[in-house]
Amino acid sequence: MVVEHAELSVEKGREAEFEEVFGKARAVLAEADGFRWAELLHCVERPRTFLLLVGWESVEAHTVGFRESERFARWRALVGPFFAAPPAVEHYRELAPRFTG
Repeated sequence: MVVEHAELSVEKGREAEFEEVFGKARAVLAEADGFRWAELLHCVERPRTFLLLVGWESVEAHTVGFRESERFARWRALVGPFFAAPPAVEHYRELAPRFTG
């Protein structure tokens, strides 16, 4: 499994609206082959910044399976209008199960 790490910069004043719309966008993500889970975090120090973490079966599940599908177009149509800059996206491989203490 890999984790997509996407830093999203949202237009000033549209943060709450973005959070609301993201629920619909998450449902589109969940339809994708190879999708495992998604989590959206809101930065405390930089309120226009969000961190999207998505678990995928593989990098290709995200970069090919999802990004080259019509689902990506639907996802981008929902969240894209809020972006102040292109998302910064990287992929991380999981080393061990999540530690929960």
